[in-house]
Amino acid sequence: MGEGDVRAHVFVTGRVQGVGFRVHTQMQAQSLGLTGWVRNVWDGRVEAVFEGPQVAVQRAVDWCHRGAPAAHVTNVEVHSEAATGEFHGFNVRH
Repeated sequence: MGEGDVRAHVFVTGRVQGVGFRVHTQMQAQSLGLTGWVRNVWDGRVEAVFEGPQVAVQRAVDWCHRGAPAAHVTNVEVHSEAATGEFHGFNVRH
């Protein structure tokens, strides 16, 4: 964990399941050097946790507003949390 790292806990609403949203989120997070995870939620949303430098986390959150090519995002809910450094890599959770 780097000094000044932040964490964003994100819930994305819209047509975000069954459209490759999780794998695209993983690719985006990895390209930004972030750690954390992404998963589908039972209610149709996608949930993700991004951890890393503030600028990179903000880019990932901004990307969530657009999402995967086949997605249609209607809302992004973001909760700022303290970074813990608990993650190694960025994973898709099932």
